Order: sequence, then structure tokens, then C-alpha cells
Amino acid sequence: MAAAIIDVEIETEEIQLDQFLKWAGVLASGGEVKALLADGLIKRNGEKESARRRKLHAGDVIEIEGMGAWRVK
Repeated sequence: MAAAIIDVEIETEEIQLDQFLKWAGVLASGGEVKALLADGLIKRNGEKESARRRKLHAGDVIEIEGMGAWRVK
């Protein structure tokens, strides 16, 4: 049932969650990220995430319920 994880390469050592989702083309704005976080639909490494500015590093996996999963590369 688990969907394939899409690898997204970043150009820096770390990236904020909201920036990552915009960089990956998943969401268009920080407002969309904020709304999904408020609804509890975003997970980081299997745990519900609450901070849109959470620093992500290589290997972190972000899942959005009903949308898919992306790994920081």
C-alpha cells in the first residue's frame, strides 16, 4: 500500500520543511504547508510534524497523507 518515495536532491546541507516542499514542487506556498501541518497531515520520518521551519537533512522522509512521500537527498 505504501507509495514509492521520491528522492529530491537539495543544494545545501539542510533545508526548512516549507522550503523543501516548495523546492520539490509539492506545494506552492508556505500557507499550504501551515494548513497541512495544522491538520496533522505531514509526517517527518514517521512522526507527525508541527513545525514548518523544521530543519531537514539528507535521509529525512516527509510524508503527506493522500499526496505521497519525499526523501531529502
